[in-house]
Amino acid sequence: MTPVEIIPGDGPVILGLPHTGTFLPEEIRARLTARGQELADTDWHVHELYAGLLPGATTVRATFHRYVIDANRGPEDESLYPGQNTTGLVPGTDFDGVPIWTEAPDAAEVARRLARFHAPYHAALAAEIARVKARHGVAILYDCHSIRSHIPFLFEGTLPDFNIGTAGGTSCAPQIEAAACAVCAGAEGFSHVLNGRFRGGWTTRHYGRPETGVHAIQMELAQSTHLATEAAPWALSAEKAARLRPHLAGILARLAALAPELAR
Repeated sequence: MTPVEIIPGDGPVILGLPHTGTFLPEEIRARLTARGQELADTDWHVHELYAGLLPGATTVRATFHRYVIDANRGPEDESLYPGQNTTGLVPGTDFDGVPIWTEAPDAAEVARRLARFHAPYHAALAAEIARVKARHGVAILYDCHSIRSHIPFLFEGTLPDFNIGTAGGTSCAPQIEAAACAVCAGAEGFSHVLNGRFRGGWTTRHYGRPETGVHAIQMELAQSTHLATEAAPWALSAEKAARLRPHLAGILARLAALAPELAR
């Protein structure tokens, strides 16, 4: 098992996929509760949703599950949302606040997972960002996510369909933020929010440095937009996906078209 799958492209956009992987080493799976082994917090089918939407896009995908270690959390495990319920570098609970380990990993185990899984993913992502920027003078990282639309432990009410995160406008040029919002606003039957409950994870905040020509934006999709039901077996709805994918393609195309004017 390789911890990261890379599909290099010749365009300016990079798709980050930190949470679609489901691989668990057996020694880690054995320490999860039965509930934890259901892997309910996976970003189900997100890599399928984006497949083929933007010719020339680079894809960097983690193959390991976020319960092994979360590739969208910083290695120092700082909270992304201080004062709010969230999950950490190695989650102790699922998104409903229920413990997932029969035996939680100690600091030494977390360090091993960082070296074996987290570090290779981010080394690959950083290398692809550098390669794309060298070619185009700019790199646009679009971090792909999904989550159940109703999770009281993490947020009140029902999540909008499109949740755009730009770390309060600091992780990308305003043109990128505006382009994503414009496509979402024009998507009939879908709701959206900018920098709401999900303002961008560690990946967006760490790599997004517009002043250096590296822009990052996160898209958190409500899973009601593409799953048959937001529960096991987490099946992809072909009908919903067919309705959603053109809007995602529109966002990516708009971002790629912005690259020449953003190039340094």
